[in-house]
Amino acid sequence: MANPQSDLHGKVVLVTGAAKRIGRGIALRLAQEGARVAIHYGKSEAEARATAAECGGAALFQANLESVPEIARMFGEIEHTLGRLDGLVNNAARFATIDPLAITEVDWDFIHSVNLKALFFCCQHGARLMRKTGGGRIVNISSLGGLRPWADHAHYCASKAGVIMLTRSLAKAFAPEITVNSVAPGVIPFGELTPEAVRMIEVTPARRGGTPDEIAGAVVYFLQASNFITGQIVAVDGGLSQR
Repeated sequence: MANPQSDLHGKVVLVTGAAKRIGRGIALRLAQEGARVAIHYGKSEAEARATAAECGGAALFQANLESVPEIARMFGEIEHTLGRLDGLVNNAARFATIDPLAITEVDWDFIHSVNLKALFFCCQHGARLMRKTGGGRIVNISSLGGLRPWADHAHYCASKAGVIMLTRSLAKAFAPEITVNSVAPGVIPFGELTPEAVRMIEVTPARRGGTPDEIAGAVVYFLQASNFITGQIVAVDGGLSQR
C-alpha cells in the first residue's frame, strides 16, 4: 500500500535494471512509498512485466544500455509518457569473476560499458530532464567492490570505484538543483551462495547477508533527503567495509 505521507508520493522515479534482484527490490519499495515507478529492463521482459505488475502497473521502458542512442531514446520516451523525472536509480550492472591476467578487451568492455559508461549517460540524460522541472535526485548503486579490492574482480572493482568518483564529481556539477549519492551494497544473497560469498558473510560483523529491501531503504533515504546531502557514499554491508 502506498504511503501518502511519503516525500516520494507521486514522484516519477526510474530504476534501471529493475526486472530482478536488487533492482526489483528497489522498485517494489518505491511503489510502496507512493512513487510513480518507471521500470527499465534490457532483455528480461517477462520478469520486468511481473515487477511492473507488482508495482501497481508501473511503466516499462526497454533499452540496451550499451548504446548511448538507446539511452537517449529511453529518456525521451519517459518524458513523453510520464511528463517528468524526479528521481533516477542507476542499478543496472554486470559482474564477472576473471583472473586479471586473463581479462581481454572484450571482458573489460562488457563490464565497463554498462557499469560505468551507461551509468554516466543515464545521469547526463536524467539530469537534463530533471532540470526541466526544477531538479531531482540521483542514486547510483556502486558496490563494496568499489571500496575494497577483490583479486579476481579487478575490472568490476575498477568500474564500481569509478561509479563512486563519478558520483562525487556529478554531485558538484549538478548542484544545487540535483543531488547525486551512492549506495554500496555488501553481500546480498540470491539463490545458492558461492564459496566466496559464504566466506564474506562469515567475516561480516552483522553475521549475515543483506536484503534488497535494506538496500532500498538507503535509496529511499537519498531520494527524500534535502540538497544539503550530496556526493555521499553509504555502504549497506553489515559492517564488512570496516574490517
